[in-house]
Amino acid sequence: MANWYSECSPLERRTFWASFGGWGLDALDVQMFSLAIPALITAFAISKADAGLLGSVTLFFGAFGGWLGGALLWHFAAMWLLMVNGLTYLALGFATGRFRKKLLPITPGGVIADTKAALTFKLSHDDLSKYNSVQKLLYAGIITIGVVIVLSGLSMWKPVQLHWLVSLFGGYDIARYVHFTCMALIVAFLVIHVALALLVPKSLRAMIIGR
Repeated sequence: MANWYSECSPLERRTFWASFGGWGLDALDVQMFSLAIPALITAFAISKADAGLLGSVTLFFGAFGGWLGGALLWHFAAMWLLMVNGLTYLALGFATGRFRKKLLPITPGGVIADTKAALTFKLSHDDLSKYNSVQKLLYAGIITIGVVIVLSGLSMWKPVQLHWLVSLFGGYDIARYVHFTCMALIVAFLVIHVALALLVPKSLRAMIIGR
């Protein structure tokens, strides 16, 4: 048990000391309150109750910042999952010809006609294996948005190493706006997609078994 440190690799040792230092600084932050609060009471003439509230609020937002940091790490983890699944989906879609068969052609006249039929509840759902023009447009659009959100996310994650990608978006700030807009569009697509699936219950069966 005592030899665990000597058995660690250089990377594991650096990780240990980085974690130890982080916890040490976190403990120091808490201990600083015992020194800082009396000074705040004297300097700003605040009551002990207000000083206690100030300390509690500070600790809460310190923890909240840790939660946000953890959420960011989950975001990075999901990023790789999205990329691997997305690349596999695109490769299979192009290799098997599914995209060409299912999503083409898309014509303005067909989109307008099917939109009118959908709004008047006259859109046919007899053959669920064939997409109407609105579905083709939305599915092709969400695939494009998926590609853009990954590229904009990469440009935000590594702006120095991928400076050429940042330039392609017109700068780091614009890449952030693009990334957020794509996220909002994906959420809107999911809401509409689920709502329409519930309106046509037999489409859920087609999604699960493919027919």
